[in-house]
Amino acid sequence: MALPQKHLSKDEVVVRHMRTHPKVLLWRIIVLLTLLTAGVVASVLLPDADWRTGVVIALWVVILVALVPLFILPWLRWLATTYTVTSKRVITRAGILNKTGHDLPLSRISDVQQERTITDRLFGCGSLSLQTSADEPLVLVDVPDVEMVQVEIANLLFHDVEGAINADPDD
Repeated sequence: MALPQKHLSKDEVVVRHMRTHPKVLLWRIIVLLTLLTAGVVASVLLPDADWRTGVVIALWVVILVALVPLFILPWLRWLATTYTVTSKRVITRAGILNKTGHDLPLSRISDVQQERTITDRLFGCGSLSLQTSADEPLVLVDVPDVEMVQVEIANLLFHDVEGAINADPDD
């Protein structure tokens, strides 16, 4: 869900609204599939006995309880973490129950750096570091299509809103 219009100032345009790259959930999806497969296999292979129903129910309860910290909470955390680049600022929001946010006006950004590890390069994402003259840099981690976002922010810093909105890497 994009940033609501009521949270934008007059003449402010959303250039890009994004979540962190889904790669952060990859190993958790593998754990989810492994647990579900183990549950199905165990349910099928258990011998027919009086205790079978109770064991199958207990097994699935354990699997569901294990999935809460292993998959559901990280997925909700991923879902609640957003980065928004507008024509006037960079906005970060995170948190499931306790929300945190940071609004950095574009006028305060003095440098935009990107860092891409080898796995970031495989997945097409990376980290952006937005440096200001006064504060520690604002680091946006696992930004999808990080090179394009860096170009968009650079265009905005040079007051080229149209260039940022219509930026196309193939041109």
